Amino acid sequence: MTNNALTTGTQYANIDQKQIAYRKIGNGTPLILANRFRGTLDTWDPLFLDLLAKNNTVVTFDYSGIGYSEGELPIDLHEVASQVTKIANYLNFDNYFVGGWSYGGLIAQYATFLYPERVLGTIVIGSNPMGKNDAPLSPLFLEKALQPTYTPEDIITLFFEPTSEKSSAAGIASLQRIAQRYDESKVPAKPETLQRYFAATTQLAEDKDNFREGYQTLKTPVLAISGDNDISFAVENWFPLLKKAPTLQHIIFNAAGHAPHYQYPELATDYINTFINNTITD
Repeated sequence: MTNNALTTGTQYANIDQKQIAYRKIGNGTPLILANRFRGTLDTWDPLFLDLLAKNNTVVTFDYSGIGYSEGELPIDLHEVASQVTKIANYLNFDNYFVGGWSYGGLIAQYATFLYPERVLGTIVIGSNPMGKNDAPLSPLFLEKALQPTYTPEDIITLFFEPTSEKSSAAGIASLQRIAQRYDESKVPAKPETLQRYFAATTQLAEDKDNFREGYQTLKTPVLAISGDNDISFAVENWFPLLKKAPTLQHIIFNAAGHAPHYQYPELATDYINTFINNTITD
């Protein structure tokens, strides 16, 4: 049987006396992916992962206290980001690329600034830079995202562009792919767990680490991918940073929402693979 996103087994790494769940597919350059708010190993689009795994060793994992992993989600983003490097240590990756979607995009950036000697390059999808961002979360996002479960209509609103028939159709197709391996009981729903995600809001805004300013001197290449109708992390929050961040590239998908890589899995992985290849050969 081919080892792919739908068939690969869930494995466990003993990290900080906790069993941290991960899955690994593909061969090639190591790429560790950090997940979104309420995301688990099951909520990644398997097509997106399988396309990435054609050229890379793709590792997904559940944060401690989330999904299949033991423990409790840390409220300090330094601690969450350290789990990326600890997974890399467990898998004997000296250097690796890190990617992240939404909340995971923040974790990927933290990992990049905290462990620059380890991270070869960074992919940030549907997220924002640290520090003060002018465009806030949409009230619609907060209305939908905190519900105990999501309907297909909620998924389209949260992650796609509901006014676009093409985007909505892509959202349904992605949802059907994800449904092939999905355990809803593993999705965090308790209010106290969800609040642990939001506990990082102040830390992000204050940016006492000066990571936003650090983009001016950052040596690590960063690829940011956004949808033009992201109601969670507004695309325009990247604009003030672009001229001040020499290693940052930004790609915007039109008529797309918070999950541009699910709407355009082939195009997104083409961009990501090109970015990885160029980074390695430069």
